[in-house]
Amino acid sequence: MSDETTAPAEPSMEEHRFPCEACGADMRFEPGADRMVCDHCGNVAEIEGLGPSPWGIAEQDYRAALRRPDGLEQEVTRVLSCPNCAAQIEFSPEVHAAECPYCATPVVTDTGAHRHIKPQAIAPFVLSEDAARRAMTAWLGRLWFAPNGLAAYARKGRRMSGVYAPFWTYDAATRSRYSGERGTVYYTTRTVMRDGKPTTVRVQKVRWRRVSGAVARAFDDLLVLAARSLPKGLTDALPPWRLSDLVPYTPELIAGFRAEGYTVALEDGMDEARAEMDRMIARDVRFDIGGDRQRIHGIETQISDVTFKHILLPIWVAAYKYNGKSYRFVVNGQTGKVAGERPYSIWKIAGAVVLGALLAGALGYVAAMSG
Repeated sequence: MSDETTAPAEPSMEEHRFPCEACGADMRFEPGADRMVCDHCGNVAEIEGLGPSPWGIAEQDYRAALRRPDGLEQEVTRVLSCPNCAAQIEFSPEVHAAECPYCATPVVTDTGAHRHIKPQAIAPFVLSEDAARRAMTAWLGRLWFAPNGLAAYARKGRRMSGVYAPFWTYDAATRSRYSGERGTVYYTTRTVMRDGKPTTVRVQKVRWRRVSGAVARAFDDLLVLAARSLPKGLTDALPPWRLSDLVPYTPELIAGFRAEGYTVALEDGMDEARAEMDRMIARDVRFDIGGDRQRIHGIETQISDVTFKHILLPIWVAAYKYNGKSYRFVVNGQTGKVAGERPYSIWKIAGAVVLGALLAGALGYVAAMSG
């Protein structure tokens, strides 16, 4: 018997291409349906077994993953690294040139591969591109001082890109001991001179008492965006996400879309999650201290049972250049919620200033005449 051990096999390259059986053209996943369609001949292929797992999405042990990262299921994909926003977007092998969906930067794709932790779950697109575009143009139409031409350009402009963005989710149990002070507001009276007369006024004061105690909280599916390609202000505006719609990862759901590879490491994502945990624990401590005012002197937290998942969530992205400037808009692919970089029209602003000045002058004239 040989004493040699067999090294784990390198994961194969995921192509995420599904040729139509009728004409050979690439099929794409149809948002809101459990099927793929061929835009060339109209052929339809159902996706079998699509739906939430009756056992849920399995959590993975965080500390075990840090000790043995090679023990996690991984995949290799061919990606483009955008030189402008640093997004790592997956592309099919036959693609030789493309444009970054996040910032519209023209780039030439690399033929290299990216090895990463394989996603465990994915929330399929629910909104079609047309529905996402309608949501975006309606949002633009509600913006004060936005250029009229931008909304029109968005309506008839280039196609939006459907991108599955990478996220980490973290679960944890925490128990925190704290020390601080509880403040109770009370009032006294004193006499002051006003207009030459003595006047009694109420004065607010706070009586402080030292306190200590403990709070506990279980965190479930704390979301952390695992990429830095989009401004945090945009992505933070897209929740809530319907994580109940997560289904086990299957490449058929990515057909016709792009998947962004994570650039925030698992451990770095946990640092961000821990900061959010600390904020929520501090809020719990203030509630537990009670009273009218609270002072926190110190919190010591023990964290246990930390688990994680790597998931993909759907975002429609539009990057437009208007009058020499780029604007980016994102739409939640589940709910249609929109966020974007706000454009301004100098002509509308100037018009509003002039109108305000005229209105102020008219009011001043009326007041003068009535006086």
